[in-house]
Amino acid sequence: MLEVTAAIIRKDDRFLICQRPEGKSCAYLWEFPGGKIEPGETGETCIIRECSEELGVTIRVLGKYTDVVYDYPDRSVHLHFYLAEIHAGELSRKEHNALTWIRSEDIPRFSFCPADAKMLRQMDNLQAMK
Repeated sequence: MLEVTAAIIRKDDRFLICQRPEGKSCAYLWEFPGGKIEPGETGETCIIRECSEELGVTIRVLGKYTDVVYDYPDRSVHLHFYLAEIHAGELSRKEHNALTWIRSEDIPRFSFCPADAKMLRQMDNLQAMK
């Protein structure tokens, strides 16, 4: 099973989502930023590293939100979701097609990667997350 992290980065009443690039699995679908946990890393250090590499920002992890296990046709992922906020830096699109800030009511307008979509179906309301 692949161990992966994802950051739910909040700013006021919005959260950040990213569109996956062409040529990668789930191309053009939307996701929460993150990536694979490397040997010796904790989930928290992984998500801090991934946000720096992919978005050019330093995040402050506010805590663990939830876990989702999803079986794709070619692999299984255990996705660790963390609540976070930007601590320093300006967002830059280093790996994704697009970045956008959305409210929870905007979720139905976007097609998410299956594991991210599973998390969104399980949660009550992103607006209530603190």
